[in-house]
Amino acid sequence: MSRITPPRSNATRSNASRPPVARKQVTRATTPRSQGASQSKTAWRDRLSAWQAHHSNCAIESLLRLLRTPLQSTLTWLVVAIATALPATLYVALLNIESLGYHWQDSSQISVFIKPAAKSTAIEKWADTLRTRADISDVVYVSPEQALLEFKAYSGLGAVLDDLTENPLPAVLLVQPSSTTTGEPLERLLAELASNHLTDDARLDMMWVKRLEQLVELASRGVFFLAALLALGLLLVVGNTIRLAIESRRDEILIVKLVGGTDAYVRRPFLYTGLWYGLGGGLIALVLLSLGLAWLETPVASLAELYQSEFNLRGLSLVHNLQLVLAAGLIGLAGAWLAVGRHLTQIAPH
Repeated sequence: MSRITPPRSNATRSNASRPPVARKQVTRATTPRSQGASQSKTAWRDRLSAWQAHHSNCAIESLLRLLRTPLQSTLTWLVVAIATALPATLYVALLNIESLGYHWQDSSQISVFIKPAAKSTAIEKWADTLRTRADISDVVYVSPEQALLEFKAYSGLGAVLDDLTENPLPAVLLVQPSSTTTGEPLERLLAELASNHLTDDARLDMMWVKRLEQLVELASRGVFFLAALLALGLLLVVGNTIRLAIESRRDEILIVKLVGGTDAYVRRPFLYTGLWYGLGGGLIALVLLSLGLAWLETPVASLAELYQSEFNLRGLSLVHNLQLVLAAGLIGLAGAWLAVGRHLTQIAPH
């Protein structure tokens, strides 16, 4: 009897009819992948190195770009320098006026005129007592004879004074208050000296010092107000210059944005340009200020010599010079930031 083979299913017949290669390809196609797409991650050190390299390149390239247009860059630097030198000059003048006022205030004394009947031993004893006080730095006793000699020397009336039968000048105590004795303590000291039984009169003219202090305060506020206005002007000048630079490089900015450049990447060279404008203008302002002080030094010294004063014209210190240059650089950077932030968003690839 013949053996009966069970019938094959359609799927079995279909697989059997395919060639071995086709079956192998089907097996590969239906087998799931064991792994996904591979990803690469940049280390933070590499990103930091690239960021630093781009900053250094932008700083150097922006400076070289300014130097390649010397006339335009020099004009902008001069505008920044003049706007920076004006408040700096007023500030230097204010410092010298304050120094002169403090010098006059320190040299102001309480003149205590002694009664004619007072004995010299009692006057000297009282002067020694006053020298021990904390609110008094020095006491100088001027006898009537010494006062008459000084008056003859400085008044030019020596021949007239020789005809006097007696000395009309009283003894005087020149009391120098300490540097901390001001305001009400100084007024109390004056009242105490005037109430002494040896005192005929006591004088202290401090009204002019108070007026000078008020004038200095008013001038200082005016200087800071002017500095704020000129700083605003610098922002506008640098911002307008950066805006023109952006417009001249519009096509370059579009290409950089098309290839994936970010706004920070595009903004960086213009920020360094504004910084160089500010720093260069600050340095030129220091040169202008030094030339002005050197030009005024000789007549100021001659005027001080006529008044028998040791006053010397002084300029800014090293710290103030660095602060001036840094402030000008920051103002230039801020002006560039405002200009780039406003006009860079308007340049976008379509």
